[in-house]
Amino acid sequence: MSLLDVGCGPGNITADLAGRLGGGTALGVDVSEEIIAVAKSQYGPDENPNLSFEVANVYELDYSDESFDVVYAHQVLQHLARPVEALKEMRRVLKPGGTLAVRDADYGGFVWSPGDPGLDRWLTLYHEIVRANGAEADAGRYLKSWVSAAGFNNLVVSSSNWVYESPQERSWWGGLWADRVLQSDFARQGVEYGLISREGLEEISEAFTRWSHQSDGLFLIVNVEVLATRAL
Repeated sequence: MSLLDVGCGPGNITADLAGRLGGGTALGVDVSEEIIAVAKSQYGPDENPNLSFEVANVYELDYSDESFDVVYAHQVLQHLARPVEALKEMRRVLKPGGTLAVRDADYGGFVWSPGDPGLDRWLTLYHEIVRANGAEADAGRYLKSWVSAAGFNNLVVSSSNWVYESPQERSWWGGLWADRVLQSDFARQGVEYGLISREGLEEISEAFTRWSHQSDGLFLIVNVEVLATRAL
């Protein structure tokens, strides 16, 4: 079995999938040369002979028609301005009878406690930035329609939640966003687009830190998954 992981990032999920393929092969692709370099450095060919990584554009995958048994994309479509076109390209490289597996979060369905105006501002800002980029933060709820529009059939739609509530989970999730709000494309774009000041970003970062210290804190992430088949 051959698997293509589109938008693989640093490759940790791709490597896990490769370990489940038996004698099959897994290829992870991402548009970022820097992140592919990280993946290659972490998962070398000597230790992972059935795993490889390449730079690729999801809209123009440099692979022949009907090349892969499985095409997988995790938390990718929410960042794309043309998700249906990307899915059509994934369908092109998928073998007849092959499986598409996609999952995306739905930011509009996120829930947290206790409430904090800083976190409310974060969610509003996130939607504003993604919208300015021409993408869709609430991708989960549109996943079924996008996959159908790309020509797939036999869809199986499901949902799963990630819950961050233990001290370790709150520390990780709260710390992740406390840093990301200040040092990431999210931070840079928010300021460049005139949506928030640096001081406003610092207030949001402090809100995530406050939340992470709440013993009764809970953060719920809603995801939607779609499995689909390319018709024979």
